[in-house]
Amino acid sequence: MARPVWTGVLTFGLVTVPVALYTATQSHDVHFHQLQRGTSDRVRNKRVNERTGKDVDYADIVKGYQVTEGEYVVVEPDELEQISPGRSRTIDIAGFVDLADIDPIFFDRTYYLGPRGKEYQKVYALLVEALEHAGKAGLAMFAMRGKEYLTAVRSESGILKLHTMHFADEVRDPRREIGDLPEKVKLSPQEVRTAEQLIGMLAIEWKPDEWHDTYEEQVKQLVQDKLAGREIAVSAGPAPEATNVIDLMDALRRSLEAAKGEPADRPRRRGADQPQPSAARTGRSPKPTGGKKSTAARAGAAAEPAKRAATGGRQLSRLTKAELYKRATDLDIPHRSTMSRDELQQALEHTGRPRHKAS
Repeated sequence: MARPVWTGVLTFGLVTVPVALYTATQSHDVHFHQLQRGTSDRVRNKRVNERTGKDVDYADIVKGYQVTEGEYVVVEPDELEQISPGRSRTIDIAGFVDLADIDPIFFDRTYYLGPRGKEYQKVYALLVEALEHAGKAGLAMFAMRGKEYLTAVRSESGILKLHTMHFADEVRDPRREIGDLPEKVKLSPQEVRTAEQLIGMLAIEWKPDEWHDTYEEQVKQLVQDKLAGREIAVSAGPAPEATNVIDLMDALRRSLEAAKGEPADRPRRRGADQPQPSAARTGRSPKPTGGKKSTAARAGAAAEPAKRAATGGRQLSRLTKAELYKRATDLDIPHRSTMSRDELQQALEHTGRPRHKAS
């Protein structure tokens, strides 16, 4: 069981709930050390006086707030300590707002809130049930690790979640940040209806397990390939061209035609009687491979015999992208993390076929 990062009490009105705060997410980023090329020597960062070039001890470092070029107001660490908000002992909910009224851009980090002991489970469950039924979030100021946060406490799936939030002046105005935003663009009712129809046909169910950090997987595969002395294949596809405004309706119509055939890279189950879309219908093309030659053929490199397409291919067509990806991982199919669902299915079908040498 994880250790809490904070313990205290959650209060609303005259109700008090002893709670513990737990980290809700974790990063799987691949970390590297810096080495000097050609050696195994670590490269370290140093604190150096930029004028003298000499090392500076940590105890001799103070904070400096720049007023003008070369002019600073010096602040000592103990001066900051005196005004630090310290550590809150209480999450005191000031009021409740409709959860739907909070723009997700304000949310920063997420934590779990749990009861601090079995004797507090009933009052905890009461708050969970009431918040979820009301669709509300409790707002509170909260200090932790020397920093003060605006927080929102909400209920979901029988658990209280605490979100640290950005303050209003920390959220940038998109009109100032983004150029070329549309002001008044004339759209025909047909264009809007067609776009809405396309969105509806491409609607999928949110299944978090079907989405993967493919870059992390590729980095780990790169490390394993280099460790094993395998040659590295570099795949790159052409950049998609922007849709011409003149051809917008044509692009929407062609997209609808492809959607009616249900492009196979969509993560949803397909019935056995539904045909697989061809590359021409989906508008997808195999990525060209440059650099060194790959040790395995990419998906769809050879034609599928009609009999196998009617049996094994039909069985695979019933699987989701996540299920196909798991099979590809078990078979150690290369490049699987960059493949669409269609390419994963073709790769699995190709792996299961006997190879025939050209005469």
